[in-house]
Amino acid sequence: MSKIQLYQRLAQQADALMAEESHLIANLANLSALLFMELEDINWVGFYLYENDELVLGPFQGQPACIRIPVGRGVCGTAASTLQTQLVTDVHDFPGHIACDAASNSEVVVPIVVNDKLIGVLDIDSPSIGRFDNDDLVGAELLVNQLVKRLTAE
Repeated sequence: MSKIQLYQRLAQQADALMAEESHLIANLANLSALLFMELEDINWVGFYLYENDELVLGPFQGQPACIRIPVGRGVCGTAASTLQTQLVTDVHDFPGHIACDAASNSEVVVPIVVNDKLIGVLDIDSPSIGRFDNDDLVGAELLVNQLVKRLTAE
């Protein structure tokens, strides 16, 4: 199975998990568990929620993490400030990287935007340098799009 096929299957599973549920935190908790269970070579996956010009830790799977990240700082804060997905091959080369987990070496972060308003970000970390590629970027964006569809259906 290709990565794109994997992410398409995960998007279908995510859609099924969220089909009858509108509670944001419950859906984020299930999505982080699904991704942690299904994606290989990752050590952290979860969500940061936008509040008062910072990102606040939301549901996640993995080691304890940074609780608050200023918008514009680190990979997550950059995704939030630019509203653009960040694909980072080696986080140690990313200016202003915030090392919440020293074991993380690569990362993909997708902003969650509903009706032109930042809600938060999906953050996926790996202990391997170069773990994520364009297929992961497209796949992670597909999953966030599933979430956004659910949030706008309410």
